[in-house]
Amino acid sequence: MKRKLRVAVIGVGYLGKFHAEKYAGMTDVDLVGVVDVDATRAHQVAERLNTRAFTRHEDLFGKVDAVSVVTPTPGHYQISRDFLKQGVDTFVEKPMTVTLEEADELIALAGSRNLIIQVGHLERFNPAVVALADVIDGPMFIESHRLSLFKDRALDVSVVLDLMIHDIDILLNFVGCEIKTIHASGVAVITDRVDIANARLEFENGCVANVTTSRVSMKNQRKLRLFQKNAYIAVDFAEREIVTVMRDATDGPHLIPGMKIERHRFEHEDPLDTELRSFVKSVNRREASKVPGEAGRNALSVALNIVDQIEANTRRLTG
Repeated sequence: MKRKLRVAVIGVGYLGKFHAEKYAGMTDVDLVGVVDVDATRAHQVAERLNTRAFTRHEDLFGKVDAVSVVTPTPGHYQISRDFLKQGVDTFVEKPMTVTLEEADELIALAGSRNLIIQVGHLERFNPAVVALADVIDGPMFIESHRLSLFKDRALDVSVVLDLMIHDIDILLNFVGCEIKTIHASGVAVITDRVDIANARLEFENGCVANVTTSRVSMKNQRKLRLFQKNAYIAVDFAEREIVTVMRDATDGPHLIPGMKIERHRFEHEDPLDTELRSFVKSVNRREASKVPGEAGRNALSVALNIVDQIEANTRRLTG
C-alpha cells in the first residue's frame, strides 16, 4: 500500500487552522503535526485534529514530505527556505515573501532541488475564475472591486499585499503580458498600513485595468468586470456567478439589441480544499503546481510597485 503523504502546517492562526483541517480530511494525507509559536493554540488545534503540536518548525525536519507555511508574512522566507533545504515540497501563503530577492531565492532553491513550490493565490481555484478561462479572449478593459469589512487580521501588511494581490494575480494570468505602467494611490485609515488603494495598470498590449481594494468598507464585495471584442463579462466571486453579454447574430428578442445575456452560477465549492488538493496532487505526481513560485513572485512585484508609489505620494503630501 502506498504511504500517505506526510504533511504539516506551520502557523495555525486564522487561516492556518483551516489548512490543517483540510489536510486532516484528506484520505491520502497524514497530518503529522501543526506548529505555532503560541503553544496553547498549537495544542488546541492539534488535539481537535488528532495530531501533534510543535512550537518550532525545525522539529519537523525529517518527519514530513510537504508543508504549508501560513505564518505572518515576515516568516515566509526563512521557514520556506529551511524546509526547501531539507528537500520538503512547500506551499507558502501569499504574499509569497517580503521582498523580490527572497522570492527569487526560494524559486531558485526549489528549482535546483526539483521541489514543488506553490503560492496561496486562493481565487485561482474559485469555480467562477476557473470557468472564465473558457470565455476570456483578449480583454482590453478590466475593472475590479474587492471590498471588505474591517477584520483584525493580516494587519502586518497593507491592503495591497493582503487583498489586492489576489486581483493582481488574476489579471496577470488572464491578460498574459507585461505591465507597461502603474499609477497608484491609497491611504491609511485605521491602521498604520494602507487600508484602501486604487491602481491603474496599463499592459503592453493596450489592456487597461482599474483595481480598487479596501478593508474598511461598509460591505463585502468581490467583483470583476472585463470588456473584450464582442463581449462584456461580469464576475461575482462571492456568489460564484458569471454574467456574459455577447454579440448574437440571431433576430431573437434581447435586452440589449444584438447582444445575448447568459448567467451561470456554480455550485458551492471550497476553494481552499481544492487549492490544497491541487498542491498534494502536484507533490504526488511531481508536476508543476497551478500557481508556481514564479506566479507568486510576479504578483508580488506588481504589489510592491503599487505600495512604493502610494508611500512616495504620502511622503510628498505630508512633507
